[in-house]
Amino acid sequence: MTFVLGLTGSIGMGKSATADLFRKLGVPVHDADAAVHALYRGRAAPLIENAFPGTVVEGVVDRRRLGQAVLNSAEKLKLLESIVHPLVREEEDNFLARASTTASLAVLDIPLLFETGGDKRCDAVLVVSAPADVQRARVMGRPGMTEETFQAILGKQMPDAEKRARAHFIVDTSRTFASAEAQVRSILACLAGRPGRRELLKESV
Repeated sequence: MTFVLGLTGSIGMGKSATADLFRKLGVPVHDADAAVHALYRGRAAPLIENAFPGTVVEGVVDRRRLGQAVLNSAEKLKLLESIVHPLVREEEDNFLARASTTASLAVLDIPLLFETGGDKRCDAVLVVSAPADVQRARVMGRPGMTEETFQAILGKQMPDAEKRARAHFIVDTSRTFASAEAQVRSILACLAGRPGRRELLKESV
């Protein structure tokens, strides 16, 4: 049974780079954000257009228009999530089904893992973190980023300290790339051969 490791971290913490390290080391990784992007170009598009007319252009969801359509409306955001989340979960389930045939460990890269309750589907959680000043420098260096946008994004994410407190593993990306890779290798060594909770439950029956 594949051990499922949840990977998460706030904006600017180096989560994507850490996910790439797992891929480099041969671990299958499911990128929830990439799954959403693919769905917006595929089967989610007509469903979203039906719910939010004018948000799809040439068969692809226009994220800017969609963002405006759900802006400041918890009800509309909930409707969007009711369309997208089941599809993303289906993609995740298909990924894990494939991974279970070849891999002892699989990673679920989910930005809002704790916020959406995704940690309950994982055997352990890895939080990617860095000091606040490092995070800010990285994020504010991105093209088009503003302080207002940065604060709005942070407002939707669980505080880093709380994520760290709930993590089974933490990768500190404030040092060198080699240091981050060494931390990932250490986690892989720790999890080698460890069965997932589903297998443990199966054995206890």
